[in-house]
Amino acid sequence: MNEVDYKNAMSQFATGVVIISGNQAGELVGFAAQSFVSLSINPPMVLFCPQKTSSSWPKVRALAQFSINILNENQRDLSDAFAIPGEVPVVDWRQSCNKNPIIDQAIATIECTFNSEHDAGDHTIAVANVNAYKIHDEEAKPLLYFRGSYDL
Repeated sequence: MNEVDYKNAMSQFATGVVIISGNQAGELVGFAAQSFVSLSINPPMVLFCPQKTSSSWPKVRALAQFSINILNENQRDLSDAFAIPGEVPVVDWRQSCNKNPIIDQAIATIECTFNSEHDAGDHTIAVANVNAYKIHDEEAKPLLYFRGSYDL
């Protein structure tokens, strides 16, 4: 199987973009992800898939609680900045009542606790329990990634 052709085939499916972030003693840590999905309604659970080479996921996982911020269509630069390995951009955010990061202008925030992770090739399948969620803007459109670009 040709890796380039495989990536091209998988890019035919549009995905939303989220920032998975934690509050490490008042400092934001996190990374961008496209592989995010609701896993279970009862109990509420989600999953996402960080790269095994991620330097940010181990920091977030160690916190045991974190948030998933669903980006809006105008947050391309934020997505790109969080996609740089080991980098955490300067971004406006505030703490939820649970001290999890809420990124300004995110469509919604899902607050989670770490449940488990599973080996999956060059990525890890991370499972989290949902503790709280808040929709910040029901009118905003999500940031979508399709065929290697944000432009649809």
